[in-house]
Amino acid sequence: MELLTWSVFAMAVPAVIFAGISKGGFGSGVAFASASILALVLEPAVAMGLMLPLLMLIDVASLPAYWRKWDWSVARVLLAGAVPGTFIGALFWASADADMIRLIIGAVALLFVTWQAAQALGLIRLGARFGARTGLVAGGVLGFTSFVSHAGGPAAAVYMLGQGLSKTAYQSTTVLVFWAVNLFKSGFYAGMGIFTRETLLLDLALIPFALLGTWLGIKAHRMVPEKLFFSITYTALTITGTKLIWDALT
Repeated sequence: MELLTWSVFAMAVPAVIFAGISKGGFGSGVAFASASILALVLEPAVAMGLMLPLLMLIDVASLPAYWRKWDWSVARVLLAGAVPGTFIGALFWASADADMIRLIIGAVALLFVTWQAAQALGLIRLGARFGARTGLVAGGVLGFTSFVSHAGGPAAAVYMLGQGLSKTAYQSTTVLVFWAVNLFKSGFYAGMGIFTRETLLLDLALIPFALLGTWLGIKAHRMVPEKLFFSITYTALTITGTKLIWDALT
């Protein structure tokens, strides 16, 4: 599919703004919805390659607002686990076809929504303070899912929500962790040819929208009810996850 068209641009603009709002104000848990939506109309590798430079830009743009407000002890454990997880994700990607990647992205989206629903119903409770071993496992899952679907947020959330962090410390730690993970995996993306001339050119055109979304997210961190934001996101993830799985299987 030709990338440098108005139809692709029109699909990518709201997806990128949404990613900026999510990462800039509400953690990285649902930012991967943007890549999931783009994977409905683009090859998964193209969607992932298109989004990663923009996610990295959003990370950098978000850092000043949360500078030194993170919990380094939590971030350090997650990053230690994310390194081997990223290697495993790269090995999986190299041997998987496009439909397998669609299946993984769709499954992660639906599992995330199911997890959140279970928490809302009280079936799962995250109150205990997890130890470093749990954090390393969560970091490994973070690295893998981040590589194959930009969906490392849920794994990070499982560990971080049990650490008793404030909202701002949670957000700041999330920004720091995913800035580092995205920077690390970008080398693999480049070496594996996931970035292309067309994806990078389209990224240049989408930079203003990524920055706009980040600015809106930082403002919304204090103003917009999280319940409304996440309700809309979970609905979008359910639809896109189901469609991706259907496309992969059929």
